[in-house]
Amino acid sequence: MNAEKVVFSFFIVLALTLNFGFFMGEMNDLTHHNIYELFATIVVNLIAMGLKLGDRTQVGAVLLSTSLVANMQLLAAAMVWGYVTQISGSGITVVNASVIVSLSGGALIANVISVVLLVSETLMSRR
Repeated sequence: MNAEKVVFSFFIVLALTLNFGFFMGEMNDLTHHNIYELFATIVVNLIAMGLKLGDRTQVGAVLLSTSLVANMQLLAAAMVWGYVTQISGSGITVVNASVIVSLSGGALIANVISVVLLVSETLMSRR
């Protein structure tokens, strides 16, 4: 068993599961979406992206692009959350909450694509 591949796969799957955990819940109710879980999702996605930087294959390029998309979506969600709570003074409204959760949903799709690519590459290398 290759320890490097285990760590690589671990972070990709952990990024997906954390993102899914943040996304699940009532869209316009931020009591269902924890800010610390969003932070953990961002950190793990950044780590997963760093691990994908060394892969020089075509699949590696697609994996990296899915990580970039997920990170952009999650960072945008965090910026919206920070802006509405710290700068604008309007606080979290139903519209703001739905924007934050929708952005994390986009990141979730990118993470699902990443895991599907990882599993398909693993299945193809076995044969």
